[in-house]
Amino acid sequence: MPTQVTGVYADVYLWENLYNAWRKAARGKRMRGPAAAFEYRLEDNLIRRQEELAEDRYQPGAYASFTIHEPKRRLISAAPFRDRVVHHALCNIIEPAFERSFIAHSYANRVDKGTHRALD
Repeated sequence: MPTQVTGVYADVYLWENLYNAWRKAARGKRMRGPAAAFEYRLEDNLIRRQEELAEDRYQPGAYASFTIHEPKRRLISAAPFRDRVVHHALCNIIEPAFERSFIAHSYANRVDKGTHRALD
């Protein structure tokens, strides 16, 4: 059965959804430069994202790439903070539909699931 998303694109850029998306994106990062700069002009930044999304003008920014060495050497590519807010806004709308379509024994990248629950 195909996954049915009940939200519409306009739900992605509703103020409440964008605000909640910012809160999720900022969790644990509020004192870091990009998140703090976004929060400093929070309303302006959310309004700008809202307008860009509503007018189909939103363009993702360039990813920053860096290498970490723990536990092994890996290349990490991180989206700009403003894009992470948009990612959360989109996931807030589409995730419930996908969550309903997953089988109970699927654990990867799911709320209240994950590796430790899978092992249990």
